[in-house]
Amino acid sequence: MSRRQFLLSGGVTIALIGLGSLPGMVQAAQLLKASYPRQKIGSLPALKTGVPLDFNYPYPDVRNILVKLGVEAGGGVGVQKDIVAFNQQCTHMGGPLDGTYKQEHQVLGPCPLHLTVFDLTHHGMVTSGHATESLPQIVLEIQDDDIYAVGVMGLVYGYSAMTSQRTV
Repeated sequence: MSRRQFLLSGGVTIALIGLGSLPGMVQAAQLLKASYPRQKIGSLPALKTGVPLDFNYPYPDVRNILVKLGVEAGGGVGVQKDIVAFNQQCTHMGGPLDGTYKQEHQVLGPCPLHLTVFDLTHHGMVTSGHATESLPQIVLEIQDDDIYAVGVMGLVYGYSAMTSQRTV
């Protein structure tokens, strides 16, 4: 076997192993969602496009933002799938993101510590800055005209686990 054939067969083997692990990756992503008691955080008639509402969930000291983006978003709810909620602490060093929502770009940030910006249309992923983790997204449900928080996807900065039992 030549060196070229060896490298090619090794690359194919690694690719096949990687493809076989995709179902496991989906299960791992689902493990990052922690369920909490259902909490009403807003109502559809009171929600205006581009005007964020602050709320605390799942604990009194965890600050979040609820916003109707006006464009479809990952994890969005509602008729247009444009209503989302995210934690307001930067995942890099916990910098406060309160008051940094930019309606024209549907982003949260920049973080005052290291200028990280998060895209709210794509599950809160990092668009620039030092953070390497997306913002924790609050799982939402709508019943009649009420908006409820029912869980958190991701780990809020400063917490060792997102469970129904508080661990800091």
